[in-house]
Amino acid sequence: MSHKFKVGQHVRQLGLSYSGNKSVVDGLFEVVRLTPDDRSGEPTYRIRSDLGERAAREGELVRAS
Repeated sequence: MSHKFKVGQHVRQLGLSYSGNKSVVDGLFEVVRLTPDDRSGEPTYRIRSDLGERAAREGELVRAS
């Protein structure tokens, strides 16, 4: 699969609420690196905010408006 987001793009990370709905769980992140697809074939990323850097799957991210 190809990556939907690009390095330098701002995104927000989604998570599951207690009701099972997806909602934004954290603030604004910047994509800092495109990483290889995970075992299921989903693209992954390294994202960074003021609080640090983390890994994220493409399905967990939405473009920041």
